[in-house]
Amino acid sequence: MTICLITPPSPFLLDERVFMHLGILKVASSLEARGHKVDFLDLSGIDNYMDVITDYCKSKSGVTFGITATTPQVPFAVNVSRQIKLCMTDSKVILGGPHVTLMHTAAKREAKRGLDKSDRASVEISNLINLFDVLVCGDGELSIFEALEIDKGIIDADDRKSKYFLSNQDFSDLPLPARHLVDVESYKYAIEGKKSTSLIAQLGCPFKCSFCSGRNSPFLRKIRQRSSDSIIEEMKHLYHNYGYTGFMFYDDELNVNKGLIELLNKITDLQMDLGEEFRLRGFVKAELFKEEQAAAMYRAGFRWLLTGFESGDERILKNIKKMAKKDDNTRAVEIAKKHNLKVKALMSIGHAGESYETIQNTKQWLLDVEPEEFDCTIITTYPGSPYFDDAVKRKDGTYVYTSDLTGDKLYQSSIDYLSELDYYKGDPDGGYVSYVWTDHISAKDLVTARDELERDVRDQLGIKFNHANPAAKYEHSMGMGNINIPEHILRRSK
Repeated sequence: MTICLITPPSPFLLDERVFMHLGILKVASSLEARGHKVDFLDLSGIDNYMDVITDYCKSKSGVTFGITATTPQVPFAVNVSRQIKLCMTDSKVILGGPHVTLMHTAAKREAKRGLDKSDRASVEISNLINLFDVLVCGDGELSIFEALEIDKGIIDADDRKSKYFLSNQDFSDLPLPARHLVDVESYKYAIEGKKSTSLIAQLGCPFKCSFCSGRNSPFLRKIRQRSSDSIIEEMKHLYHNYGYTGFMFYDDELNVNKGLIELLNKITDLQMDLGEEFRLRGFVKAELFKEEQAAAMYRAGFRWLLTGFESGDERILKNIKKMAKKDDNTRAVEIAKKHNLKVKALMSIGHAGESYETIQNTKQWLLDVEPEEFDCTIITTYPGSPYFDDAVKRKDGTYVYTSDLTGDKLYQSSIDYLSELDYYKGDPDGGYVSYVWTDHISAKDLVTARDELERDVRDQLGIKFNHANPAAKYEHSMGMGNINIPEHILRRSK
């Protein structure tokens, strides 16, 4: 059996080849560990990606395909699946990744609330099972083997009772992501001038933020941590095999790990053993951030921290259930600056109760604390978030979420995630569309307010706008009667 795993393109990003998609690369390494040969199609940054699929299918038959997709990637995953089915009618296509996991979570939530199957999450799951043969929800490293065996259906690994739900031990013991199946050198990322890449030390976030997907999903809610030794071994591997001396920890919040200081000390020791200096970057939770953590992070090579502060308004922070208050957020920035750690502030508007005044408070907070970088997005009500899962349908077909703390409301239009993309924060051409509004500010005015906030804060703090890198073209080439797909797109297990 030929197994082809696919990373769909992400043209909504400013640059598609910054971080490799580690989740599907871990599925690839699990397959290889059990003796399977894997073809890997990396469509990141490929403008005419459908031509790649067509050419690949011409050279193969009887392939089982596995595609991963975040929510913004879903329209492209759908295109890929349709093209596969058009070119190779005997193929099986599996869909995994965050979107299908969270939409399935939302559908289960609808069933618990007594809603019928005509509600939005249930309808989308039905549509997905018509477009793909097998849906894998939750951890894919072990569930992929059942997905290969069945012809049609849903595998729910997003359940702590599932035999496919990874334990801490599984997470530590599973093979490293199969980075050899992608063109590592085509991914360009640097931290303070150091050649850098991403890694994952832990899974899950235990907090209750109303806007955040996965609050009802064990896959994304339960903390699962690798051992410090397994993380050190991965860093050694990346250093010796690829020359990396910079590492982006793509965990939700590093400092929920009680063993963080131990890990940081081991990273410090590793650099001494190697005679190298690393540069690191990662996410922290503001109200949990301590002086001791900051000092240890700097010693280990951290120079940048990212934190989801979200808002500079106390009522909005309460509605979000952020846990942190504005003073906690300010203190976190102060601690970081004291220890020479730069801060990227992750902000968002369009929450329940949002108004011109609350947006102004967010803008003023940014100007007061002066982060070195920031990002401000308009909220999208993603499946798996309380904003989506707990919203009530209105007579006009829109939905309303009501804060159980203040009674503030957030109104939302439904998004067809199978085809629409103009909601996403990273649309390189602008073209923002807000699908949310409140009693105090319209969807259109949220877009205007966001643009003004970003422009004014960047201007006053001297922070440059980020620029997009153009997508590449796949060039068809023929050799000895066969179609040759270049190595930066297709790699195969040896």
